[in-house]
Amino acid sequence: MLEPLFPWREMRRMEREMDRMQREMERMFDTFFPRRRRWMEVEFPPLNIWTNNDQAVVTAELPGIQPEELELSVNNDTLILRGKRVANDLPEGARYQRRERFQGEFARSLQLPFAIDAEKVEAHYENGVLTITLPRAEADKPKRIAVHAGQSNGKEG
Repeated sequence: MLEPLFPWREMRRMEREMDRMQREMERMFDTFFPRRRRWMEVEFPPLNIWTNNDQAVVTAELPGIQPEELELSVNNDTLILRGKRVANDLPEGARYQRRERFQGEFARSLQLPFAIDAEKVEAHYENGVLTITLPRAEADKPKRIAVHAGQSNGKEG
């Protein structure tokens, strides 16, 4: 007798197999490159974000980066932060014993919970912290609708 076709069962089986293969690949990479995982999971720069009904504020820790090395752009509800941290020159004959600070180019893309008024975005950089104020677009703000008692203006059938 033929077994009925259960596509969801087959999809779950394939998903379990893919998860098993991914775990096996991660185990293999961790064996050969034990520090790989820590560096790959860290995003630079670290960000904090808070919102209210009128705006979003993003802070980014960027010590040692000059403001002219930063580029910000906003498109609807997405903020893109790009920049570059230049490596410090070592004195002649010196070599690193430990090197943990990120250097090179970076980019972070962040989707916000609402559309932004790009013309009113402000960014300030002080003591290694970039603060970006992103006002919510007027068209995207919630509107309060008054409820009137009495006769309805709508058609009733």
